[in-house]
Amino acid sequence: LKQICSSSHVFNIADLGCSVGPNTFTAVQNIIEAVLSKYKSQGLLTSLEFQVFFNDHIENDFHTLFKSLPPYRNYFAAGAPGTFYGRLFPKATMHFVHSSYALNWLSIVPNEVQDKNSPTWDKGRIFYESKEVKNVYAAQFDKDIGSFLDARAMEIVCGGFMAIILPSIREGADPLKCSANAVLHLLFSTLFVLHPLGYCKHEAEVDSFNLPLYIPSLAELEAVIKRNGCFKVERTAKWNQTIPQASVEKVASSLRSVNEGVIRGHFGSELIDDLFNLFTKKLIDSGLLSDSSFEPPCELFVLLRLIDNIILKDDLGYRSFNKRNLRKRNS
Repeated sequence: LKQICSSSHVFNIADLGCSVGPNTFTAVQNIIEAVLSKYKSQGLLTSLEFQVFFNDHIENDFHTLFKSLPPYRNYFAAGAPGTFYGRLFPKATMHFVHSSYALNWLSIVPNEVQDKNSPTWDKGRIFYESKEVKNVYAAQFDKDIGSFLDARAMEIVCGGFMAIILPSIREGADPLKCSANAVLHLLFSTLFVLHPLGYCKHEAEVDSFNLPLYIPSLAELEAVIKRNGCFKVERTAKWNQTIPQASVEKVASSLRSVNEGVIRGHFGSELIDDLFNLFTKKLIDSGLLSDSSFEPPCELFVLLRLIDNIILKDDLGYRSFNKRNLRKRNS
C-alpha cells in the first residue's frame, strides 16, 4: 500500500457496474475498512482520504444512486458514466478497482446469434444452450474482457489492485445441465406464454431478443488475463450457491432487478409485472434450483495486481503496452 499511494494522500477507488445500490456502498465500505486496517497494521499514515467513483452505463439511474448515498461516509463520491470496456479515468490514477456481477454482461449480443442465415442463429432462445452458440458468446466475452483489461492497465497505478466477482461454471460444463441456463430458459418460456396474450405483437419480436450475457469458467478468465500480461493473479476463490426453496422468490426478485431494464428496452413496460409474476410462480413450482441433476450456480472471486504498466508517448498521445506488445512494437 505504501508503494502504490506514495505520492498522494488520496486513495482512489472505482466500482464498475455499480447500478443504484445498496450493494455498491457495502462493497466500497468494505474496501476502505480493509485499506485502513492494512495501513494501521503496517504503522503507516492513517490520514488518508478516499475518493470513490461509481461507474455504470449512461442509462443507469444515477439520481437514485446518489440519493441513496450513506449520509455519514468516510469518502468523497463521484459518478463515472460510460462503458467499462473502454477508458474511464486518467492514466495511473486508480488504486483499487472493484466489479461485482457486471463483467458477465457483454458489450453486445454476438451478431451471429441474431442472423437468420447463420448456423448459430439462436431462434427460440434468449440465451445460449447449444455448444455452438455458447462458443460464439465465449468469443465475444474473450474480446470484451481483453478490452476491459487493456483499459484498466492504463488506469490503475503500478502495484494497484482489482477485485472481480462474477457468476461462473465448471470448465467444460454442458450449458444444458447448468441451472443458471435452465432458469433463463424458463424466463424465455414465460415470455412465449405471454406472446399469444397480445403482449408481444409478433413471434419475431420474441425470437430477436437475446440476453448479452455470458457465464465463464475460471480457466476462460485466466486465459485472457495471461494473454494481457499486465496483471498477476493474487488470489482466486470459487464457491457453490445453495438456494433454499424458501428463498426462490428472492432469487426471482433478484433476476427481475438484473434483467428488467434489458427486457423493458426490447418489449416495453406493459408486460413486466405479469412476466415476472408468472415467472416467479413457474420457478417455485419447477423446483429447478434444488434439482441435483443440474450444476448449481457458483460465484468466482479473482484478485488481480497490476505488475506491468509501461506508458509510452507517441503522436497520438499516451498509450499503454504490456512487455509482450512493447517487444512487438520495437521489433
